[in-house]
Amino acid sequence: MSDRDNFGSFLVGFLVGGIAGAVVALLYAPQSGDETRVQIKDKAIELKDKTTVALDETYHKAEGMGKEAVTKAQDLIKTAQTKASETLKKGQVVLEENLAPAKPKSK
Repeated sequence: MSDRDNFGSFLVGFLVGGIAGAVVALLYAPQSGDETRVQIKDKAIELKDKTTVALDETYHKAEGMGKEAVTKAQDLIKTAQTKASETLKKGQVVLEENLAPAKPKSK
């Protein structure tokens, strides 16, 4: 869970940092207003594309990890069922041995 929180924080920081850096660069650039607006539009489109790619990659990674977790959980369930069955059989054997009528001793 901590890894997920760290990745989310990283992604938000990445996006905010990218936007802040682009705005500062544009404000200090020696250009006309029209050129600056075009550049802002281009940068916004570029940032949107990068964000879309990053989100797609994150989604695919999360989907793969989810499938892997389900597979591991199913394996653990099968193992637990097998061990429970074995333990039940052993318990029945021990119970039968202890409940068997005592044989009378011959004198």
